[in-house]
Amino acid sequence: MTDDPPPQRVSVCVPKPHVVAQRVRQLAANSENVRWSQHALDRMAERDITIRQALYVLREGDVVGPIELGKYPGELKAKFIRNMRGRRDVGVVVLLVKNGRLNVKTVEWEDIR
Repeated sequence: MTDDPPPQRVSVCVPKPHVVAQRVRQLAANSENVRWSQHALDRMAERDITIRQALYVLREGDVVGPIELGKYPGELKAKFIRNMRGRRDVGVVVLLVKNGRLNVKTVEWEDIR
């Protein structure tokens, strides 16, 4: 019987918010890189938020809160917020998948009406 060394912890580096924001904006510039979950589409219809508005948030919005690891390897989760000129703030929760695609998880109004 051999004595195996204990497993070592793997450290995962999460990029800084401005790095994630830059990559999301770059990908969102081409709407073909953006996939919409059914949940996001349902919430958008329920909340009267358009795809155009949600794309504007991804292209021009700011990251709020921490960048989190997604459920699967290579995924990063972030929340973007942007004010809709003279209206309300819209929040978009998005997954950056292996740095090449965006999956929108949900879209919501940020302020209480």
